[in-house]
Amino acid sequence: MKYETVIGMEIHVELSTQTKMFCGCANAFGAGENTLCCPVCAGLPGTLPVINAAAVDYCIMAGLATNCEITRHSLMDRKNYHYPDLTKGFQTSQLYYPLCRNGYVDIETESGVKRIGIREIHMEEDAGKLVHPDGQSCSRVDYNRAGVPLIEIVTQPDMRSAEEGRVFLETLRNILLCIGISDCKMQEGSLRCDVNISVRPEGSEELGTRTETKNLNSFRSAGRAIEYEAARQVDVIEGGGRVVQQTLRYDDATGTTSALRSKEDSHDYRYFPEPDLMPIVVDEDWIARIRERLPELPETKRIRYERELGIPGRDARMLSSSRRLSAIFETAMAAGAAPRAAANWLIGDLMRMLKDRLLDTEEIGFSGEDLAALIALIDKGTISSTAGRQVLEGMLDTGKPPSKLVEELGLTQISDADALGEIVKQIVRDNPKPAADYRAGKKKAMAFFTGQAMKRTKGKANPVLLQELFAKELKK
Repeated sequence: MKYETVIGMEIHVELSTQTKMFCGCANAFGAGENTLCCPVCAGLPGTLPVINAAAVDYCIMAGLATNCEITRHSLMDRKNYHYPDLTKGFQTSQLYYPLCRNGYVDIETESGVKRIGIREIHMEEDAGKLVHPDGQSCSRVDYNRAGVPLIEIVTQPDMRSAEEGRVFLETLRNILLCIGISDCKMQEGSLRCDVNISVRPEGSEELGTRTETKNLNSFRSAGRAIEYEAARQVDVIEGGGRVVQQTLRYDDATGTTSALRSKEDSHDYRYFPEPDLMPIVVDEDWIARIRERLPELPETKRIRYERELGIPGRDARMLSSSRRLSAIFETAMAAGAAPRAAANWLIGDLMRMLKDRLLDTEEIGFSGEDLAALIALIDKGTISSTAGRQVLEGMLDTGKPPSKLVEELGLTQISDADALGEIVKQIVRDNPKPAADYRAGKKKAMAFFTGQAMKRTKGKANPVLLQELFAKELKK
């Protein structure tokens, strides 16, 4: 029997507000343990929360960017459970009236565009963090993260493969980065994903029993967890067993899931409205103000790049998918670079360099003006395209401007016809057979001669001038 995988996701996103959700403590990563706490976020008796208006703005921005309806009258709720890193014994969240509902995100799949439904986006506060020191038989609790504002984006079960799940996560992350509400650093826990997975016979409309794999913090981990868990469930069913609804953890080292606890339903958390917080009433003026603050979204950029700038579809999608990449691209054009030239350098050589260095596009340190300056150096013949790649690597690794790198690396292109003419004559004399081949009509021999000259000049020779000189010399 063939099975279909059904996937839904719950994505937790830490918001980049200056302060926490219900108090004035700084919202920052990497500070010393328990240095960013106060009686409110430490959950001391008698304290009262005050909601962070910027967090509400950011949640509405996320809703508008993902085509959601904005709830006009929203409430916060108490989600009750006990865990060492939960200071109050409950989490302030939303169940009954989430701020955003019924949205969608379109993703690009091999078979075309697919729409992934967003069931809701609700606000909540983060918990603290357990610290397990090596070699010690104890654990510590760091409450710096307690009270950090979160949004949880809950999808419909619309994904059917690990690839669709990965593409959805990447698309959503790019949207969130574009609107600037989170740094989305998965390695720091700013974006975490829980994946709900079930399998069912192909053609069936009835959903199977789902499991929830918690706290996946990379696109790769999410994809691998989906593939493993779907295969595990099929093996259980084929072996005559029954899939149990439970919460799982994923071990990235072994590529396997294991049980954490039985899966809770909403009634297990004894939700009730938060009595210490007023309702959130959102009017049309508030939504209009937020909508005006939204930047151009990735999909709108893609369409503009294709229609107005003539960038091919795949390249346009890649450029628009990254906030940093599109900013460099547009700044380079404003500084005088041709759109196709700027796109080719970013999509081709730069992406390969980032992959080799295991870097994200958000970590690119040079500016669009630097890229435009590099392209201008090549267009003027100051350096060759080959040297340009060396300069681009230097820009990525050091952040130095291209003119400085050209000087330091001695890459100024040789365009002196007399100096290159002597080299050309010597190479032709030293290689009579390729010369005869060229004269016999084998024009590919020109690549050999050009390559030899480039070796002798360490890539500094002007390739166009070289070909002209070789053509002239080989006619003699």
